[in-house]
Amino acid sequence: MSAQVKQDHVDEVGRMLADGSRPLTERFRALFTLRNLGGRAAVDWIAQAFEDPSALLKHELAYCLGQMQDPYAIPVLLGVLKDKGQEPMVRHEAGEALGAIGSAEVLDVLEEYAQDDTVEVAETCQLAVQRIRWLNSKQSQEETLEPNPYSSVDPAPPAPTMDVSELRTVLLDETLPLFARYRAMFTLRNRGGQDAVLALAEGLKCSSALFRHEIAYVLGQIQHRACVPQLIQALERKDENPMVRHECAEALGSIAEDACMDVLQKYASDQERVVRESCEVALDMLNYENSQQFQYADGLSKVHAGEQIDK
Repeated sequence: MSAQVKQDHVDEVGRMLADGSRPLTERFRALFTLRNLGGRAAVDWIAQAFEDPSALLKHELAYCLGQMQDPYAIPVLLGVLKDKGQEPMVRHEAGEALGAIGSAEVLDVLEEYAQDDTVEVAETCQLAVQRIRWLNSKQSQEETLEPNPYSSVDPAPPAPTMDVSELRTVLLDETLPLFARYRAMFTLRNRGGQDAVLALAEGLKCSSALFRHEIAYVLGQIQHRACVPQLIQALERKDENPMVRHECAEALGSIAEDACMDVLQKYASDQERVVRESCEVALDMLNYENSQQFQYADGLSKVHAGEQIDK
């Protein structure tokens, strides 16, 4: 594929992402296509979409920029983190994305916002600072860690090997630093299996909304049916932080059991916009998981389909 053809395709997918008249599910698929394509043009299209009114979409934009790990995205992410007019879940995700990119040049800003008035933003920036410091430490070179089967860039490395019981103890001990508990979380995620999943699901009752939201995220990655009841209970709690409820909805969409579809359809009309939209996207994800579709990030296939129609 020539550079010009690739640029044309990136622009076509970028226009799909930017088009607010398109269904949110199509725009999500376009976003993940851009993430997979990578490069500065993809980053530029993603950056433009931060003007959108959907907090869910903007949160996902920041997530994708972090997963791409392209330092070119640092200025836009810093702008989002600093913008007090952005929703907390969007600012939080921008802070997490900066930690995922892992550049020491942003440490001063992250340390400043580690004292933010919004607790979810402050905790996220604290974790991001600790991740970057860990990456640049002798400790990171010496530790032998379990591999991550999900290929995601996580806000903390997994913990050194412990058994599930020990990891559960660390995970649920709210007197420990959040970074240590996150490390236990990702080791349990990597370990998998019902015992690990049930230990993680207990974390949905911990006091930090940021922590509960990350628990839901990793349960969605694992896709184990044992945690479906706990995710449903968290989604159904109307006094739960919307950031947590949204992540529970997306996790249920990933797990894709019949019971997941029923509850997602029920909350697709929730009064919280981010929960409604998460259920919409989760139902699309659930349909994908139960289909013969080759890939979820299918923005390029839509571009190619459009080219065939034009011919």
